[in-house]
Parts: sequence; structure tokens; C-alpha cells
Amino acid sequence: MDMIELRNISKSFESHKVLDDLTLHVKRGSTFVVIGRSGCGKSVLLKHIEGLLKPEAGEIFVDGKSILSMPDADMNSLRMKMGMVFQGGALFDSLTVGENVGFSLIEYSSLTKDQIHGRVEESLKLVGLSGIQELTPSELSGGMRKRVALARAICTNPDIILYDEPTTGVDPITADAINDLIRGLHDKLRVTSIVVTHDMKSAYKIADRIGMLYQGKLIAEGSPEEIQNSGNPFVHQFINGLAQGPITDDIKRTL
Repeated sequence: MDMIELRNISKSFESHKVLDDLTLHVKRGSTFVVIGRSGCGKSVLLKHIEGLLKPEAGEIFVDGKSILSMPDADMNSLRMKMGMVFQGGALFDSLTVGENVGFSLIEYSSLTKDQIHGRVEESLKLVGLSGIQELTPSELSGGMRKRVALARAICTNPDIILYDEPTTGVDPITADAINDLIRGLHDKLRVTSIVVTHDMKSAYKIADRIGMLYQGKLIAEGSPEEIQNSGNPFVHQFINGLAQGPITDDIKRTL
């Protein structure tokens, strides 16, 4: 059964079409990775699933319910069942680690202070960071900040976790550790995950299925092995990082 379904979604900003009649199905409990070049609309796709952006055409269903016609109160409740890991972590520097991790529960839940503290401790333990609640983000390494962002995403016991470039800005060893953590959290919590990235090593390691976004459409979809061996020239060029190929937009302008 699909946990997330996008049907024929289109979205433009001024004259630029970012999503073009895009359809996507994500099975309950699976990890779907969306690959594609920087600026191709991967983050815009996530914002539609969160309900932060609305398409000009198409429908979006989460757990069988249309989110486009959903009342604000129901949408807010649904967002509490979605964890989001932002690119760069997006931690609040003025808050402690514990306050960052428990932010959504503090602001939007009816849990007691002790219950929230317990949830925060449990979430930090799951990402291997027990005992750092009183630290501030400025005292953390880049890898630790990523882990705290993961802890914040799982603190509400979500059914869905959305990841926006989770390994950007960290060294390869830390990136691999984050990949292991994403896979481990999926296996422990049985959540449905969507990960957007241009890091193919990450994609192959964590995905059940991979889709490539290009010019607003998913031009290919399959298992990691199927994508790795794809005969699609656009996919072949992207996954192998080749300058020569059918993907030419913006390459010359950036050289």
C-alpha cells in the first residue's frame, strides 16, 4: 500500500516549471531516494509532501488522505507524524540540544515536561548521542549536528521521515556513518522515508527504490541495482558524474 502518492503534480515559479506532471508512489515502510542535479526541484518536492507548497495541478495523498483539501488543524496533526531533516541540520543556535530535539513536542503537544524529556533522551540515544541535552549546537561537530537533526526528526514518533540532502557538508567517513544511521533508524522504527540527494554512494546504500528527477519529471525509477545498470543516457551520465552527455543545461554557464 502507498504511504505517499503524488498524482500529476505541476509547480512553476514565475516562468520556470520545476515539477511537470510528476507522479510518485512510495510504499509504506520503504525508503525512496530521489536523485538529481542541484536545483532540479528535489527540495520543492519535499515541501509539497509537507504541505508547505501547493501545486498548480495534481493531487497529493498521505496515508490515503488528500492533503490539498485537508483543514489546517488536520494538516498540523499530520505534520506531527512527519519528521524532517533539513539540509545543514537547521538547528536553533539559541536553544540547547535538548530544546532543539524536543521543539515540536514543546510547541505543539500536550505532553508533560518529564514526558518530553524522556522522548528527547530516547531519541538522542537512538542516534548515539546520549547525555548531551545541555550542550548548544555551537559546541557540536558537523556530524553531531546532523545526528541531533535526526533525533529531532524522530522525537515525535513519526510515520514518515523526509531527508533533504542529509550528507551534504560532512566528510566521507561521517557521511557513511549517517547513511548507516538512516538505514538503522528505518529498520528499527519501520518508518516510510523519502531522501533527496545527489550523493550516489548514499543513494545506493539506503534506498529500496531510487527515482531520478530531471526537468520536472521522474525520468527513471527502480531498485539501486536497476538504476546502477540503467541504459537511460541521462541516468548513466548523472550517476557516473560525466560532463559529457545529454544533460547539458547550465553546465557551460557554470564553467
